[in-house]
Amino acid sequence: MTALLRIALRSAWNRRLTLGLTAAAIALATTLLLGVERARSGAREAFASSVSGTDLIVGARASPVQLLLASVFRVGEPAAEMSWRSYEAIAAHPAVAWSLPLSFGDSHRGFPVLGTVPAYFERYRHGAGTALRMKAGRAFSGTLDGLYEAVVGAEVAGRPGHRLNDSIVLAHGGGEFAHSEHSDKPFRIVGILERTGTPVDRTVFVSLAAVEAVHLEWAGGAPLPGVSIPAEFARKFDLAPKRISAMLVGLKNRAAALRVQRFVNDFRAEALTAVLPGVALDELWQVVGVAERTLLAVSALVVAVGLAGLAAVVLAGLDARRRELAILRSVGAGPRHIVALLAAEGTMVTLAGMAAGLLLLAAGALTLGPQIEARYGLALALQAPAGGEWRLLGAVLATGIVASVLPGWRAYSLSLADGLTPRL
Repeated sequence: MTALLRIALRSAWNRRLTLGLTAAAIALATTLLLGVERARSGAREAFASSVSGTDLIVGARASPVQLLLASVFRVGEPAAEMSWRSYEAIAAHPAVAWSLPLSFGDSHRGFPVLGTVPAYFERYRHGAGTALRMKAGRAFSGTLDGLYEAVVGAEVAGRPGHRLNDSIVLAHGGGEFAHSEHSDKPFRIVGILERTGTPVDRTVFVSLAAVEAVHLEWAGGAPLPGVSIPAEFARKFDLAPKRISAMLVGLKNRAAALRVQRFVNDFRAEALTAVLPGVALDELWQVVGVAERTLLAVSALVVAVGLAGLAAVVLAGLDARRRELAILRSVGAGPRHIVALLAAEGTMVTLAGMAAGLLLLAAGALTLGPQIEARYGLALALQAPAGGEWRLLGAVLATGIVASVLPGWRAYSLSLADGLTPRL
């Protein structure tokens, strides 16, 4: 067997250019396959880590996914708002330990604006229960003196280049629907959050009173004609919130989650929905999972094409190697030795391509990982293959061995005389 491997190595080295190109194709296919798998796992972890420690999300009657997308991922808006009285009633429930009101609908340069309370920066958790941390500055005070204070996420601070004490202006509406900037009431950045890899990074945080202040001249979603209230005079009005978009709830005992959920769903004052974040995340991932499975299937097809190229290269080389194989058989090599020889060559090329693919993936993680995490929140750190990745690598190797055995079977069927007879 050792002699057979030496022959396979020398034979492969004589055809190193052709087999090297095949190994490069396998390397790229392996890199794509594992890269998609890691991106898929990273996206799933980013989804799951966006909110932790929150037992319930409460809002006006809507689908759980819609409420989750709006309150956690800042995508879309709830179907309706809930009253402040309902918020206070739920917050006063004996099983509730803390609650965070949320109010959104405005934006700043395409980034969503979230109105909440200073306790948000103490209570909100992400990842494995990690608290929010300030990179610079502090949380907004939530008082009338600090009415126009804002805290921005890492992406908001990084992309436009905002710094502490910079002045920003909010716009009514979000995304492409933003219009009518509240330019008469600018905000001052008093805090910049550390990067979290969650929607917090692309959010502007202001107080609930500030949300009321910038909409004093508005009614029914439109500005009142001829009405203008200067920023300094807004403090003289009642800025207590009347309605909010949603609320996050933490319970004293998580075992009471279903009981409190039933209390909210049966709330008589208005139609409300209480969502268990974990259940809603699973439901959301079932929808998003179609895309990840499609990407994984495309990557598998790329690997199949690369291995099919390996089989094609070996098959194409059989005609030129007929004399070589016939000589081996004439000196005592049996048909099974010929099959083993070609299978060993293909396996070595597959292993070389897989190893190069792993090195390429590691180089990409070192060079592009920080940029991908900063821009998209996907952690592609340098790491050894995990359990699922080892299974994918095993499947690639097994397919490569099968692709190598097929040319060996073809060589097995060639007669000894066919290789020794000169061709004219």
